[in-house]
This record gives sequence, structure tokens and C-alpha cells, in this order.
Amino acid sequence: MNFEKISLREKIGYGFGDAASSMFWKIFGMYSLFFYTDVFGITAAAAGTMFLVARLWDSFFDVFVGIISDRTKSRYGKYRPFLLWFAIPFAVMGAITFFAPDFGQTGKLVYAYITYSLMMIVYSLINVPYASLLGVISPDPIQRNSLSSYRMSFAFIGSFITFMLLQPLIDFFSKTFGNESAAQLSKAAESTVSTSPIGWVMGVGTIGIICVVLFLLCFSWTKERVTQIETEEKVSIKKDLKNLFRNAPWWILVATGLAALLFNAVRDSVAIYFFRDYVKVDYRMAGTGWDMTTIYFLVGQAANLIGVMLAPSISAKYGKKRTYMIAILIAGILSIGFYFIPNNITWILAFQFMISIFAGYVLPLLWSMFADIVDHQELITGRRATGLIFSSSSMSQKLGWALGSALSGWVLAIFKYSPDLAEQSAQTLMGEHLMISLIPAVCCLLAFMGMLFYPLSDKKVKENTELLNQKRAAIKS
Repeated sequence: MNFEKISLREKIGYGFGDAASSMFWKIFGMYSLFFYTDVFGITAAAAGTMFLVARLWDSFFDVFVGIISDRTKSRYGKYRPFLLWFAIPFAVMGAITFFAPDFGQTGKLVYAYITYSLMMIVYSLINVPYASLLGVISPDPIQRNSLSSYRMSFAFIGSFITFMLLQPLIDFFSKTFGNESAAQLSKAAESTVSTSPIGWVMGVGTIGIICVVLFLLCFSWTKERVTQIETEEKVSIKKDLKNLFRNAPWWILVATGLAALLFNAVRDSVAIYFFRDYVKVDYRMAGTGWDMTTIYFLVGQAANLIGVMLAPSISAKYGKKRTYMIAILIAGILSIGFYFIPNNITWILAFQFMISIFAGYVLPLLWSMFADIVDHQELITGRRATGLIFSSSSMSQKLGWALGSALSGWVLAIFKYSPDLAEQSAQTLMGEHLMISLIPAVCCLLAFMGMLFYPLSDKKVKENTELLNQKRAAIKS
């Protein structure tokens, strides 16, 4: 089979889209719980519940966006226009979400629910169509695997940029425009990012401007090539959903992806608390303003990137399913080991590096597998519901982060975390320790068990691709 070769420029352009998405997503996943408890001023339990409610209903909104994008017709294609339409609202809404108004507790909760929910809606409107692009840039599974790897590589590069810039930006804007109290300045100097509200809204807003540029480059540098095989016969939304719910591989992959994302969400959400309260290393890298938590995040992102870059060649040799299972199992075993290592920064960073390499294998394989499911469903039903199926992958991502962030907030509350205490209790420290080690390990085990039942082997995927291209060739002739 001869497929049009995807240029390096287009692969990079596609990667820029996830770099932009990931820059904000990492802020939500790793900093938002800390922001809401220590800057915004609500309890960990209230923040956890808000994350769950806002992301839970928004996860199902993703399906709606997938259905709409599948039916979009424009001179730019089905999915690319959304990058153009929602790039600026994405950045503006992000800054508004991290604004801390001087309201009472009830007013703050209302503001948090509204702004966080709106941010998740805008995120869906740009990220679901972006993810769907993977299924229409090329019909070639090998090139899609490569595109998925570029996507994940740039996602981690975007995260890396966020970790390099966000804390220095927040600290800079806090010192320049803020009116921090002596307590706030003292707390920030210990080992955490500033808690000045003005620093957060301006820091996140600056990251948002970078995201706009990246989304527009993604829109400009990519092209939609794969078209629908079927005739102009109208297919109802009900029928699309019915076909999807009958797709067994889809159910398995959604569940497996949910468990893998829970693993990341819980580990990431608690890291700031873990370093400030449990590790207690008072250190800032000269010339950067990075504390040990930021260095921990940067080490993880660098290791993730190594895993992402190795994933295509390793999975090409051993298969996507087998590579996924081995990687997630090793990540789980190392997470168990994390619980037993000494409270020593060398050990902690070494285990973070090893865990993150194997976690890095997982996400590009997941996205590539969703593209395989699009082909599988089209072959069975004659309907290529790319947006709908990729929206389900976004749905599993959001559900994973929703449950993970909610679980993090609830566990902190159960273990009596209080932002007003200079020293957390032994009970709280135990909870933070569990959240960065044994609880994520359980999530890895669940992901491994789910993948045991996944039926689309590499051989089956190749057969599906050949059959679909024979059908396309027959229609053209």
C-alpha cells in the first residue's frame, strides 16, 4: 500500500497542538489543587468535589463535541477549524479560572464552579477536534503511530516549558505587582511557589498567550486527508452512539486509559504537598527560581519524553498491546518501591525518573490505539465516526483526572490536611506518602488487567487497514 508521506513540518505542527493543550492541562493537574486550597482559599474536600462535578459532566460534553465535529463542514475540514475558533477563548478562560476574587466562602465556591466548568468546556471544544485530527491526517497505521509519538513528545515538551516558566512567572509577577503579606512571603520562601493571587492570574495568562500561537501553527501546518467511505446517506446520532456502545475494544480501551490517567492524576496532584510537608528540602536553583518540586516535575517530564520517543520503535518490534502492558506493570512495581525508599532527594528523583520513563510509553500507545478503533468500527459499520471515538478518549482522560483530582482532595481531607498549619500531622504526612506511591500502583495494576482483554492485535489492525484501503480504491475506480 502506498500512502502519502507526512512531512516533518506537518508532524511538528500536529505536535504543537498537544504542546498547547498540555501546557494548560499540567497546570490543572499539578497546580490547581494547591491553587484552590492555598491561594484561592477553599478546603481540599470542597476543591476535590468541585473537580469531580465539573469534569464529570464535561467528560460527557466531549461526546457532544465529537458528534458536532464529525458533522462540521468547512473549507478547512471537519476538525481543524476548531483550533482557529477557540485558541483565544482557551487562553482568556484559563486566566479567568486562576483569578482569585475577594469573595466569601460561598461566593468563592460559586465562582470556582462556574469558571472551572467553563474552562473545561472550552478545553473540550478545542482538544476533542484536535485529537480527532490523528484519525484523518493519514490512513496509514505506521504514520499514525509516528504522529501519535510526535503528539506525545510535544505534549511533554509543552509540560516541560510550563514547569520551567510557571513558577518563575508567578514569583516575578507576585513581587512586581502583588501585595503579599509577611506570612505569604515566608511560606513561599520555604519551598513552594508564591501564593499571591495576582502572580497566578498573570502567570497563567502569559502561558495562555504561548498556547494561542501554538494552536494557530497547528491549524496552519496540518491537513485532513482521510474521507468517509460511505455515501451521502444521513447517519443519525443515535445510530452512531449505538455503534460505539457495541464496540467491545472501545470499552476496554476507555477503561484501561481511565486507570492509567488516574495513576498520573493522583501522583501529580499531591507532589507539591509531598515536597513541602514530607520531604522538606529548602532549595531553589540559582538563576531559575525553581524549587525542588519544580525540579521533580522537570525530571519526570524529561523521563516521560524519553519513553514517548522510544515507544514507536519498541511497539513496532513487540506490538502495542504487549509494550503497553509491560510498561504499565513496571511503572506500578516502581511505584510500590517508591513507598519504601528513604526520605532522600537522590532516591526520590531516581525513582521519579524511572517511573516516568515507563509511564511515558503508555499515552502515545493509547492515542494510537483509539485511531485503530476508528478503523475497526468503520469496517464493521461503514461509518467513520472519528470525532465521536476520539472524544471518548478525551472523555476517559477527563474522567481519569476528575476522579484522580477528587480522590486527591478527599484523601488530603481524610488525613486532616490544613493549609493554615505550619507543620502537618503525622497522619497527613502518611496520606501524602500513600498518594504518591501505593495508590498510583493500584491504578497501574487495574490498567494492566484491562489490557489483558484488548482484542485488536497488531496483526488484526494491519488486516483492517488493508480491507479499508481496498474499499476506498474500489469506490474511487
